Parts: sequence; C-alpha cells; structure tokens
Amino acid sequence: METKILKPSELAEAVSMLEQGGLVSFPTETVYGLGADAMQETAVKRVYQAKGRPSDNPLIVHVASIDEIKQYVENFPEKAQQLGEKFWPGPLTMIFPIKEGIFSTAVTGGLSTVAFRIPNNIETIRLINQFGHPLVGPSANTSGKPSPTTAEHVYHDLNGKIEGILDGGATTVGIESTVVDMTGELPMILRPGAITLEQLSEVVGTVLVDKHLVAEEETPKAPGMKYKHYSPNTPVYMIDWQKNNWQAAIDWAKATGQQYGLLANQEIIDQYGADAYACHTLSEKRNVSAAMTQLFAGLRALDESGLDSTVIFSETYPENGQGIAFMNRLKKASGQKYFDEKNL
Repeated sequence: METKILKPSELAEAVSMLEQGGLVSFPTETVYGLGADAMQETAVKRVYQAKGRPSDNPLIVHVASIDEIKQYVENFPEKAQQLGEKFWPGPLTMIFPIKEGIFSTAVTGGLSTVAFRIPNNIETIRLINQFGHPLVGPSANTSGKPSPTTAEHVYHDLNGKIEGILDGGATTVGIESTVVDMTGELPMILRPGAITLEQLSEVVGTVLVDKHLVAEEETPKAPGMKYKHYSPNTPVYMIDWQKNNWQAAIDWAKATGQQYGLLANQEIIDQYGADAYACHTLSEKRNVSAAMTQLFAGLRALDESGLDSTVIFSETYPENGQGIAFMNRLKKASGQKYFDEKNL
C-alpha cells in the first residue's frame, strides 16, 4: 500500500478512506494526528499496529464541538465548560469519565475515562464534521519517536502503513496539547503543553500538577507520560542553561571520536557550530515558544543525517511557563540525560 498525501481540496477522499476503516493522518496546531473512526474498533486497533504503540496507552478523541463531548461523558463540570470556552479550539485536552458502552477498550486503554480535544485547525474540523464521527488521533509517528510536525514526517514513519495524510503544512505549536484530568475535585495537569498552569489557573483557580513519571508496567491515564518518549535513535544530551557547558561537551565528543549535532538558538550555533556535522536552529533569540515549534523537527533532522557515531547536544530552558512543556519533551527525548563531564 502506498500512502497518499492529500491536499485540503481532496477532503472528500480522506472522508472516504475513514468510512472504509482506513487511517488518515490529519494536521492540528500541535502535531499531526493519526486518525481513525473512534466508533470502529477494528480501525482503532489498526492505529496501534501502524504506530507500534502499546495497547494500554489510551488515545485522545478529537471532536468538533463541546456539545459532542457532552453526548459521551457522565459529567461535564462547570470548570470544564469554562476551560473549553477559553481554550477550545486549541492545544488543550481534557479527561472525563465516559458513559458505558460508547467507546471500546481499544480507545480507552481499559480505563473508564477518555481524553477529548477540539483541535485548532480548520481542515481537520471540516474533516470531522464531514465524516460525522469523532476521530482518535495519537501523534502520527512510530511510537516513542519524535512527534511529526509536517506531512513529510508522517510519510517518513508511516508510508505503506496508513491510507492517507491530509497535508496542512507545518504545525504552529509544535508539541502536543496540555492534558488536564477533570475527574477529581480539582483539575490536574497530567501532561504540560503550550497552555500553561498559570493560564489555566487564571480561568478556574487552583490547578494541580501530576509530576509522576509512569513506569513501563503501569497504564498511563494520558499519552506521553512514560519516562522515555519522543526519542530519536541518536543519543541526546541536554546542555544545562545555567552551566552553559557547550565547549566541554564539544571537547568530549571530539576526544571520543564522535560527530556532534547542535539543537540550539542561533547565537549558540554561531558560536559553537563550525565543526558540527549538522545544526538545527530552535529560535533566533532564545524564545521558548519558537523553540517548541522546532524541537521535534530538529531532533528528526539531526537524527536522519545518516552519520555514524554521533550525538546531539540540545539547549535547555528554565522550567517555568512554557519552558515546563519544552523541557518535559526534551527530558524524555534524552532519557533525562544532561551532559556532565564528571559522570560520563
């Protein structure tokens, strides 16, 4: 099977693929999702097969309106209404207890809850509306690898495994949505994203943060909670923004006979990139929002350079505001490894 890249004008073909139980990747403002009919268990199971994803990892369900979600959940609390009115469509996912018998365990991962999102992408909203069913939509990549932010990234990972890719250009946020658990008395962030704790708190008051790293044998309540995730094949070392020990990392790479790639702002690349095998600019002037849009694309670009015996050195950011989400993804991509010449 050859995967077809579809233009927005070919939306009807994408709908036809979904109606026949096929898989279609769709664009969002965060990353590309891998779409299947959330009401068709066979199609949903194909998502796990295409991604190589563990079947205990629940899937986010994408819909076009808040009213759709209310059809499926046991309770839609007032705070969810307030957050939805403020941030949807957008990079926010909320988890609710669901009514029995609507979604299969292939969607829920065996849990009694489901995560819902309304993506901020007009073509995908049109796709959902024309299809008439909600879509599951995990990131459209090989499981555990950097998430896709272009149609080309999806094609690289899933060509021959899915029917189509709806090409909406490069995503604008670049990392997955903020996931908030709405099943308790207070909302709780399970996965940080572009919508920050401070922004959520401004709308609904106290919001909790779950900092638990899910072990391999545990069932996560939301995607992206495992200890290691978003990982390229090439080892990644974080360069602590306070230590700023770029030169020591480069000296170590050279001394051990390794090529190195740089994932950093332009100033760092200008200063240290002369002997790098490749560089990818996160931002021009150390801007975390810009860096988020380039993180996964940069990891992919450096990983796919084809050189042997390489490492990637990546810039880090303070863990506040959107820096929390950026560092959440980078820490998992690196397996939590900072460059430290004393402990190598």
